[in-house]
Amino acid sequence: MTPRVDVLIPTYRRADALAVTLTGLLGQTHPDLRIVVSDQSDHDELADHGPLQAVLRVLRARGVPVELHRHLPRRGIAEHRQYLLDQATAPYVLSLDDDCLLEPGVVARLVRVITEEGCGFVGAAFIGLSHAGDERPHEQVVELWDGPVAPETVRPGTAAWERYRLHNAANLFHLEQRLGVSDAAPLRYKIAWASGCALFNTDVLRAVGAYEFWRDLPAEAAGEDVLVQLRVMAKAGGCGVLPSGVYHQELPTTLPLRPVDAPQVLGV
Repeated sequence: MTPRVDVLIPTYRRADALAVTLTGLLGQTHPDLRIVVSDQSDHDELADHGPLQAVLRVLRARGVPVELHRHLPRRGIAEHRQYLLDQATAPYVLSLDDDCLLEPGVVARLVRVITEEGCGFVGAAFIGLSHAGDERPHEQVVELWDGPVAPETVRPGTAAWERYRLHNAANLFHLEQRLGVSDAAPLRYKIAWASGCALFNTDVLRAVGAYEFWRDLPAEAAGEDVLVQLRVMAKAGGCGVLPSGVYHQELPTTLPLRPVDAPQVLGV
């Protein structure tokens, strides 16, 4: 049986971007999705946004359940992600940012890899195609998994932490072209983290405490997605997947104040 995936999307003042993100979900080949969106905008801008409502109508007409939540007051992005996870009932959850665009096969590919590997999460890192002409060979070092994905501990300041550079700019786009990767034979590679689009085994995510650490952070903290992935990776393993198929809309951040970085202050 094809496992259900709950897609969890936190959003804030981004109705336009969210409409694009949901349009990418509309084309997914994975047959069993449920979408949960939680909005923390100052007013209910989603209800008045015509293009977004049009996408929602099509999703629902095609039998995709979509829930829209209003979750206030704002207590930080970690608390917001925990709220979304508390709504999840599926064996897998896709933690998805509201400013991306997915190719049609992304979710099916992530499900295929996580079920084959039996690991805690798999990530499809963002590609910023505004950098398509910015070739950075020195940042395109990749460590492929030679054998099953296994648990590993990655900490700030270590050599493994430097893997994050592979996800800068359009590095994955250039690497995919050089390696000739395809959906028929997706590659698993070692990562520090993969922000924006990560599929988790729900039980493993909850077993490491998920985002409950939000209580130990100020509301302006960031890096909550990184910390969760590091903890899941240490317990059950995690990997990145090529091809990625996930493109960043490259909008200004809605979280400009980031005085505290969760992995630096809380640790794996």
